[in-house]
Amino acid sequence: LPLSHDEVVHGKCSLIGKMPGDYWQKFAGLRAFYAYWMSHPGKKLLFMGGEFGQFIEWKYDDELDWQLPQQYPMHEKMLHFSQELNQFYNENKPLWEVDFDWNGFQWIDCEDNEHSIISFLRKAENPDDYLVVICNFTPEVRQNYRVGVPEAGAYVEVFNSDDEAFGGSGVRNDGAIETQAVPWQDRGQSITLTLPPLATVYLRHQGAEGKNVTRTKKRKAGTTK
Repeated sequence: LPLSHDEVVHGKCSLIGKMPGDYWQKFAGLRAFYAYWMSHPGKKLLFMGGEFGQFIEWKYDDELDWQLPQQYPMHEKMLHFSQELNQFYNENKPLWEVDFDWNGFQWIDCEDNEHSIISFLRKAENPDDYLVVICNFTPEVRQNYRVGVPEAGAYVEVFNSDDEAFGGSGVRNDGAIETQAVPWQDRGQSITLTLPPLATVYLRHQGAEGKNVTRTKKRKAGTTK
């Protein structure tokens, strides 16, 4: 899944320049896309400059705008988001352990075109170790949105591209999200949650093996350790 230099040259615009909406929505849309992209099966490549949201497309005879994260808060937070997303990816096997087999991916819902929302599962080799990925590609907050899940119990939000530390609006789901015995999307259990605007969220079942590696502590924006 390469996002190479070919995508940001010859009048194609930078990745953030391709995003619709106002200034805030462009960053939100790019974060939502990156979190979706990182959770999709396949190996990833991101060309330099995309990690901090450079607006100017790449020029082979010029350097990148490396100063942007130091000069503008949204670019600094975009860089912080990219660092945290990479770290989360490295520490969570469901995102990479079964990348080239259907056993590592399963759709929950890919047909909600009315709300522009998709959801799916990513699984590690241990099928009990999985993530629920939900993407809201609209600038609207979706309250009480129902999603079918594999098993009863409680789910917790473990990554949210709309986090305030990343430049987002801070819409989130605190605490445990308890399942309900309401059949939904061909599953016997479901949950309702709030979906942030232009955002991707990851959920994990509280009883899942491997939950001890979940990212919960965020570094201060602008740091690398």
